Amino acid sequence: CSAIDACKTSNGGCSAKAECRRTTPGNRVCICNTGYTGDGIVCIEINPCLENNGGCDRNAECTQTGPNQAVCNCLKGYSGDGKRCTYISLCTQNNGGCSEFAICNDTELTERTCTCKRNYVGDGFKCRGNIFQELLRDSNTSRFYFHLEALSIRDVAGPGPFTLFVPRTDILNSDPRVKYWVAKGVMAQVLRYHMVGCASLLYNDLTAITNVTSLHGDPIHISYSQNSLVLNNQAEIILSDAVGTNGVIHVINQILVP
Repeated sequence: CSAIDACKTSNGGCSAKAECRRTTPGNRVCICNTGYTGDGIVCIEINPCLENNGGCDRNAECTQTGPNQAVCNCLKGYSGDGKRCTYISLCTQNNGGCSEFAICNDTELTERTCTCKRNYVGDGFKCRGNIFQELLRDSNTSRFYFHLEALSIRDVAGPGPFTLFVPRTDILNSDPRVKYWVAKGVMAQVLRYHMVGCASLLYNDLTAITNVTSLHGDPIHISYSQNSLVLNNQAEIILSDAVGTNGVIHVINQILVP
């Protein structure tokens, strides 16, 4: 007589994911393979993520990759190896995308708020100071700023409110009359003719009126036709409503002459 090997046929009736081990003649035990759990007849793949997040950081995602195998990946907004994840502050990189004149505050995951600093206005992503400062920051209006500086005209640096009609930089650079006005000492009068005090007039406000008085003292005639605002029947507003803390800037395509 020879001993019967119970494991010889159909893995002894054990699971395909189990090892059949002979014990006494005609008998056997079934032991689930590594990474599986069960009685050997039925073996189920172990998912390590179901217990203690698979050993991953609480701010990481556990992903099963095989029997009792998993990888840890930090959630969005965190960095690390998955076993340890640290919060990434959005505000530490490029001020969180906020304006350079804004304060960035981290809030919840991958979120932050942008708030303009004191003496600036805007939505936090674009913040403006007073209109005297803003003239310099825009290439369309920077030449007007330099003329004001050269003549020490700082009217629009005050509390305001003001409305400015600023000839575009290339217009001021190319108009031959500018050199003549500077030489004759009348450039300050020309510049003040582009400023309106005591009012911050947006584009829509200008469509409802026909005249405003400049700081020079002469009136500026306003007409609205064919969806355009025209000053003194000559200069058209081409860019509008750059709002600062003490007024608003409009860019025009001609120089106004008092």
